[in-house]
Amino acid sequence: MSDRHMATRIKCVFILLLLMILDIGPIPITAGMGLFIVLFRPVWFKSLVDTIYSGKDSH
Repeated sequence: MSDRHMATRIKCVFILLLLMILDIGPIPITAGMGLFIVLFRPVWFKSLVDTIYSGKDSH
């Protein structure tokens, strides 16, 4: 796996941890973001998923 893929994965983990911490507060940020992604399928999310999984070996 290349450094670019690993860096993207690490960034995603930190962002998810941050969202988990913020979700403890009175505003449910994670659910709203998940709903946005499911409804609008933004290009940035597709690019992120492609970057993460482009380093995987296919079996």
